[in-house]
Amino acid sequence: MTVRDFHYYEPAKGHGLSHNPLNALVAPRPIGWISSRDAQGRVNLAPYSFFNAFNYDPPIIGFSSIAWKDSVQNASETREFTWNLVTRELGDQMNQTSSPLPHGEDEFPFAGLTAVAGRKVNVPRVGESRAAMECKVIDIVQFRNTEGEKVGGWLVLGEVVAVYIDKALLRDGVYQTAEAYPIMRSGGLNDYVQVSPENVFQIGRLAGASSPSSHGKG
Repeated sequence: MTVRDFHYYEPAKGHGLSHNPLNALVAPRPIGWISSRDAQGRVNLAPYSFFNAFNYDPPIIGFSSIAWKDSVQNASETREFTWNLVTRELGDQMNQTSSPLPHGEDEFPFAGLTAVAGRKVNVPRVGESRAAMECKVIDIVQFRNTEGEKVGGWLVLGEVVAVYIDKALLRDGVYQTAEAYPIMRSGGLNDYVQVSPENVFQIGRLAGASSPSSHGKG
């Protein structure tokens, strides 16, 4: 094994680089394009780069915010949100929804997107998105440091109660991730990665490492 020269740092003392490498090291990361509605009925749509799935049965997804932003506030008020898939063709419009609009202003018309009413939640999904998941909030967790002190970051967890998938992305009952050309955050200031079919490869699962029964109810 080659011996490498490592840049070492302890986060509490600073990274010593021109840009914090954390979100570039943990990359690429799926984008949490979250639509929500506040208690007054006003809609919000915003992207979050800290997002993922956490459980099969029940299906649980979540996003985190480094500040108490509109999406977190809305989720705390109405206990609902919807995740929308970001594909390459929607990248610029997704970026527009990160604009610091005045509180209560709707990002859907601002970014030229279609708001489609939800079926199980009172939150619209992005009509142009090729997949979406409606969620009911199950927990909102404020982060703490190693001293037990609360810090300015919140994790919003939701149980998925409805799913939309473009039928063109299904083959023999299997969702074709790469054929949607999703984009993901790749750290740095402006970096993204596009997933495409030519970049997909397979590594066979080890015997006994996983089974369909562990993937939730069919």
